[in-house]
Amino acid sequence: MAAATPSPTPPNSLKKIVAASLIGTTIEWYDFFLYGSAAALVFNKLFFPESDPLVGTLLSFLTYAVGFAARPLGALVFGHYGDRLGRKKLLVLSLLLMGGATFAIGLLPTHATVGSAAPVLLTVLRLVQGFALGGEWGGAVLLVSEHGDAKRRGFWASWPQTGAPAGQLLATGVLSALTALLSEAAFTSWGWRIPFLLSGVLVIVGLWIRLSVDESPVFKAALAAAEERKATAGQVEKMPLVAVLRHHWRDVLIAMGARMAENISYYVITAFILVYATTQVGLSKQTALNAVLIGSAVHFAVIPLWGALSDRLGRRPVYLIGAVGVGAWMFPFFTLIDRGTFGSLLLAVTVGLVLHGAMYAPQAAFFSEMFATRMRYSGASIGAQFSSVAAGAPAPLIATALLADHGTSTPISLYVIAAALLTVVAIICARETRDSDLGDVAERTPEDSRVHADA
Repeated sequence: MAAATPSPTPPNSLKKIVAASLIGTTIEWYDFFLYGSAAALVFNKLFFPESDPLVGTLLSFLTYAVGFAARPLGALVFGHYGDRLGRKKLLVLSLLLMGGATFAIGLLPTHATVGSAAPVLLTVLRLVQGFALGGEWGGAVLLVSEHGDAKRRGFWASWPQTGAPAGQLLATGVLSALTALLSEAAFTSWGWRIPFLLSGVLVIVGLWIRLSVDESPVFKAALAAAEERKATAGQVEKMPLVAVLRHHWRDVLIAMGARMAENISYYVITAFILVYATTQVGLSKQTALNAVLIGSAVHFAVIPLWGALSDRLGRRPVYLIGAVGVGAWMFPFFTLIDRGTFGSLLLAVTVGLVLHGAMYAPQAAFFSEMFATRMRYSGASIGAQFSSVAAGAPAPLIATALLADHGTSTPISLYVIAAALLTVVAIICARETRDSDLGDVAERTPEDSRVHADA
């Protein structure tokens, strides 16, 4: 007997769900990006002071990459329990873990105080951050996708995606204000700690909002159907991970390929650019931070627009616009930065982030629509987070190493272009999911899901 189709979520309730997901993802991305900005600006001096500046930056970005290495583990753990217990519970846990680790970084002693223990502690806390973020993304976008309707799912599901530029905006804004108000010595001595300690306040706000929302109606319907099958036919569900690898392995590979250009380009544009603009071009930290700050504000504004466009044109066409656009923009991107003016730097970053938004906006709905409900958290999280190990994690590290070896941006541009080509191939191989009914997917058996995925 099939479970009843979930009733549409009332508009006011949907807006509350969107707000809860957006605020939560903003806080978590603030925590994550704050580390990336600090890694480029101060961690090389505070935790790796015995190295020369560029090597110190490389080591600093290495601890940055460690956070990505923990994200697949977070995807597996949070995905499993999110598919078994629900989205809401796991989102609360991820927020607590991320916020706690970020707050603790603000209290860390530096290398000058405790020696080699400092970078070790920093790395451990970065691992906790990565683990939490690995479980955050899937739950946040699913909570919105599963509450909304198919006609505007791309638009509504794109709002949690704006948490990334909002978090970047918040993190960069706080750092920019501090570098403007404090002397170099004061910022390096104690000012860098303030943004990390602020995370404690933000987490309290995020928890208050997240605890007030309801569980996904699509998930509750799928859970009821699974319990009914178990009671009437003795049918026991497989573990979500096993079901994903058996019935949705192609969708996982497509999601991973789709993430390559999106992930790599984003961290080159927002994290590595702080290194390139200051060390290669000679611009000040304040100038570089301000460019990323304004670009992130534009990025925030265009993501819902790209999401709405994906509801009209489809997920694949909009995604392809972003992938092709980012690849084509890389050489003009660095050419503009090399001019050494704030205006050219701002144009380079802003256009890059607008094109990135064409991939990032439809991604939430696109990945959600690929998987059946009782394996959706696992499938979307695995596809998104496993790719981050090969994409976003090493991107600033590879870009910095290429710059150190060649002294030019050309190999970095080629690196991003190669990622864009891989993403284009993945999207061409994908099926269009715009008209998928997530409530209908909840009623399919695993065998039906396999046929649906292979269609």
